[in-house]
Amino acid sequence: MENNEKSKKGFTLIELLVVIAVISLLASVVMVAFPGATKKARDAERLQDTHQILTALLIYKTNEGRYPSISGDACCDGWDQGPCGTDPFIGALIDSGTATIVPTDPSGGSGTGCYGYNYYRYGAGNYGCDSSKGAFFVLGVRDMEASGRPHPDSLGWSCSGRNWQNEFDWVTGGFEK
Repeated sequence: MENNEKSKKGFTLIELLVVIAVISLLASVVMVAFPGATKKARDAERLQDTHQILTALLIYKTNEGRYPSISGDACCDGWDQGPCGTDPFIGALIDSGTATIVPTDPSGGSGTGCYGYNYYRYGAGNYGCDSSKGAFFVLGVRDMEASGRPHPDSLGWSCSGRNWQNEFDWVTGGFEK
């Protein structure tokens, strides 16, 4: 009788190993799924930021009659990258009161190369766009992490001489007239 009581008081080594194996398996599944969820969350933040920037650009155009220009200090192959240099286009939105914060890419970027929110204002008729519609802007995001190019929510932007969707994962644009 004493032996039966002893065996009922604890787990056997095999039972403990099975429980540890199951917990390890569940932990590995969670760890594999977590980076994907993190990437999707950063992409969702990027989309939210671009919609806020787009709204601020439209309000700016309504108030000023044009979209903000960028100066020669743009840091991404001529594009204003958002958090770079003196921040001409976001700075113009903040100075005009149409934006209150400077959105930055949630991954923080690498500090080099083109990342984040890219903006450029083109003159009327550039790249075969209809010159009667006036100047236009292009706003794009490179390197969305959880989707291929183009991102399913990308509005797209192209003229007969250039398709910016080929350069960005998410892109849109707008004419001044």
